[in-house]
Amino acid sequence: MKLLLIEDEPSVVSFIRRYLTEAGYDVSVALDGQSGLQMAMENNFQLIILDVMLPGMNGIAVCKELRKQQDATPILMLTALGSTENVVAGLDSGADDYLVKPFKQAELLARIRSLLRRTPDTTANTAPSNNTNSNVLKVADLELNLNTKSASRYGENIVLTATEYRLLEYMMRNPRRVLSRMEILENVWGIDFNMNTKVVDVYVNYLRKKVNRKEQPALIQTVVGMGYMLKEEE
Repeated sequence: MKLLLIEDEPSVVSFIRRYLTEAGYDVSVALDGQSGLQMAMENNFQLIILDVMLPGMNGIAVCKELRKQQDATPILMLTALGSTENVVAGLDSGADDYLVKPFKQAELLARIRSLLRRTPDTTANTAPSNNTNSNVLKVADLELNLNTKSASRYGENIVLTATEYRLLEYMMRNPRRVLSRMEILENVWGIDFNMNTKVVDVYVNYLRKKVNRKEQPALIQTVVGMGYMLKEEE
């Protein structure tokens, strides 16, 4: 399993690389944002560990550029800034998860395992579908192809990140049902995540902007005080 670590602090690089190598991962390292971006675009990594504060090109810019190039590789962002505003900024750039420094080895490994389990090309869910074709989930005019890991509405492709895909799949497997934030957090991010439910709000907002387009009926709806629901407008 090939991972890319983009980090400029030698002590942090040494710690992470040694620990992950012992855990069985193949870790490549970039010491600045620009070289990290180049390595990420020229190689096939299963996950990227990305520091925010980097020389030259910071982690936020690297993440935005990767997503702009439609690179859906899961990104775990490292930050010494743990405020809600800084975390949201990282998620807004396209990161799939964040980890605040300093962190414990076990937590880092748990986050990596959880992200790798849920990448689009390895995501598996054997729950029964109500559709004739069990490989395509459909709610109103929204479709999710489980074979190609692609979404579309009115035949128009919707570009999703790895986390957005998992969130949409979970909601489409549970249409017309109110899903609480904690339920979404546990099923999309995993029970080993110790995350604030505000993360759910951030990603539902991302997904809503892509699915609920202005000229189309809204499908992702907020149920005040309870959570979210995917259903056709009445």
